[in-house]
Amino acid sequence: MEYSQLVKDCIKQKRPAQKQLYELFAPSMLGVCYRYTKNLDDAEDVLQEGFIKVYTHLTQFKHDGELGAWIRRIMVNTALTYLKKHSRYHSQMNFEQPPLHAVVEEEANMNLNTADLVELIRKLPAGYQTIFNLVAMEGYNHLEVAAMLGINENTSRSQYSRARALLIRQMGAMEKQNNARQIS
Repeated sequence: MEYSQLVKDCIKQKRPAQKQLYELFAPSMLGVCYRYTKNLDDAEDVLQEGFIKVYTHLTQFKHDGELGAWIRRIMVNTALTYLKKHSRYHSQMNFEQPPLHAVVEEEANMNLNTADLVELIRKLPAGYQTIFNLVAMEGYNHLEVAAMLGINENTSRSQYSRARALLIRQMGAMEKQNNARQIS
């Protein structure tokens, strides 16, 4: 979809255009924000801060890429700033955790539905969750993640690996619970 006129109208601060832009992208961007935070209230705060940045910096949108991807990048960066700024996330953003057991590929073949997997990702410590989302969901590489978070590239790799290992363990436990329920 071509959004050039909508963008122009938003830059001119036309309220109906700003409302339309918000209504077009807010539902999916709320999902992005929610993946990084631990509750809906925080996700909504990130969404609002993100859209303020979108409206403020819309003149920087180059029209050479997808508007939704540009807005998504702003939301991800806003979420990262939010995590760094709010003290309730500080202890969970510690990137130096003790190692978990090695990942065994066969363990990754679990049968869980998407909602279960999303819930397991949300239960990860904030540092693991953040890096997992940036790499697995947003498609950033470890060098980009390291730059975004101000950490070493190897730290990003190890945190991603630890997040993945923890997810696989949790998936196995959840699958065992589901199987036990089906038997009884």
